[in-house]
This record gives sequence, C-alpha cells and structure tokens, in this order.
Amino acid sequence: MIEILLLIVGFVVLIFGAVKLVDAASSLAAKFGVPNMVIGLTIVAFGTSAPEMVVNIFAATSGNTEMVLGNVLGSNIFNVLGILGISAIIYPLSVKTNTTWIEIPLSLLAGICVFVVGADILLDNNPTNIISRSDAIMLLFFFLIFLVYNLMISKGAPVEEEIKTEEYSTGKAVLFIVLGLAGLIIGGRLIVTSAVSIAEAIGLSERVIGLTVVSIGTSLPELATSIIAVRKRNVDIAIGNVVGSNIFNIFLILGVSGSIMPLTISGSSLFDILVNILAGFLLFIFIFTGKGRQLERWEGIVFVSLYVAYLVYLIA
Repeated sequence: MIEILLLIVGFVVLIFGAVKLVDAASSLAAKFGVPNMVIGLTIVAFGTSAPEMVVNIFAATSGNTEMVLGNVLGSNIFNVLGILGISAIIYPLSVKTNTTWIEIPLSLLAGICVFVVGADILLDNNPTNIISRSDAIMLLFFFLIFLVYNLMISKGAPVEEEIKTEEYSTGKAVLFIVLGLAGLIIGGRLIVTSAVSIAEAIGLSERVIGLTVVSIGTSLPELATSIIAVRKRNVDIAIGNVVGSNIFNIFLILGVSGSIMPLTISGSSLFDILVNILAGFLLFIFIFTGKGRQLERWEGIVFVSLYVAYLVYLIA
C-alpha cells in the first residue's frame, strides 16, 4: 500500500512539475519575444512528453530497460487505442490532409523503425535483440527531421489558434521552472522505484507494469488535453496532440533512453512492438472508412475494445 501511495504521489508531482514547467517556460519565452509558433512546437510539445522522458531516463540509468521500452510502447498504444478511442466516442474526429498523409504515416513509420532496429534475432541472426546506442542516435536524427518539418510547415500555415501563456514576472517564471524541474525529477524517481517494487511484490514483470500503470500515468497530460479539445470541438488539436506525442515518444524519448543505456528487447516486447504498429495501421485505415477523413464513434468503440482486450491479455 505504501508503494502504491508513493506511485500515485509520484504521478501527481510529475504532472504538476510538467504543467508548471511549460507555463513558466512559455511565459518567459513570450516575454523575450519568442514567436507563438515556436513556443507551441517546442516548449508545449516537449512539456507533454516530459513525464515519459523523465521516467525513462531514470529507468535507463537504473538498468530497468524493460520498463523503458514498456513505457514508450504502452504510451503509444494507449494514445491511439485509448485516448483517440475515447475522444472519437465523445465526438467524431476530422483529420487534416497533412495529418493524414504525413504525420500519421510518420507515426506508423516510427513504430516500424523500432521493429527494424530491435528485431536482431529475426533480421540479423544475432543472439539477442537490442536497441544499441547507434540505433538510438539514428532515432534522434529522425526526430530532428520531424522537428524541422514542423517548423517549415508552420511557417507557411495560417495561425488558427493562439497559444495561451501565463503571465508571470521573470523572477516568478524562473522559480516555477526550477520547481517544475524538481517536480519532474522527484516524481519520475518515485514512479520508477515504486513501480519496480510493486512489480516484484505482485509477481508482474517490469515490462507489464511499464506497459500499463506507468505508461497510462505518464500519458495523463495527453488524455486531458485531448478530452478538453474534443469537448471544445477542437478536434484537430486532439488528434494532432496524440500523433505528435507518438512520434516524440519513439524518435526522441526512446532515442535518448537508448543513448544512455542500450535496450535489450525480449520476445514479449516484440509482440508489443507489433501491437503498436497494428494500432498505427488501423488508425490510418479507419480514417478512410465511413464519411470523409475522420475517426467515427464506432471506430472509437473498436479502439477502446481492442485496448481493453490488450490489457486483459497482458495481465492474464
């Protein structure tokens, strides 16, 4: 019970730290005249992925490599099947042309990249499956390409919605940045240590804990953002938030994690990689079924049902 309480406290502190860090950094950037577009593409985007990043850095430095991969894959699977499924049930999600033909395929490509760099036994007849440091650096280069693409596409696009930033004094913004970073560090450490203890106590592997409890907990910012966006009928934000987060998770977070510590991949984790690819493929296919390019309610129900079935399989 103490470890479960510490895990909950860790999630609260981690997400609070991420929110405060984004608010303060956005406020400070606006004071120094940083364009709204750059704030949205960098500070806000990095902020929503900060929980996964911090948890994975602690897990990698502690040698808990199964939790590293489990957190990334679990977050991506939950993002598509869980968050987009719930969002589509609330209100059908229309998808823009760029998202349909570039960002969703790029998210699917990211999942395939993990399989290609990780399936060493199958593809190279190596004794073990491993994401090496060189593989991780390659993922980081893919992330840089994605970041440049975002900046280029945003320069030519009309401004549809202003990024609302908190108005803090410079001193207050710096204080909140420090507090936000402290929250990320303390929360991330609590999550990793308590999750490992819980896994050992109830007989579940670090992989399963990473795929379920840790990944869902670190994806709460994306869940909250998408649900709020859908309720306000800002469906572009809901689907763009999830797809962008999936690309960040693999190219940036997995790239950073693998650069810190090479990641050994078990046969079970290869199954999770394939589930992630399947989720991305279904998302691409479902956009073209039904009326126009959108994710409809019945497709959202299919997504949520598949996610529940996946959780039952993991636990069983």
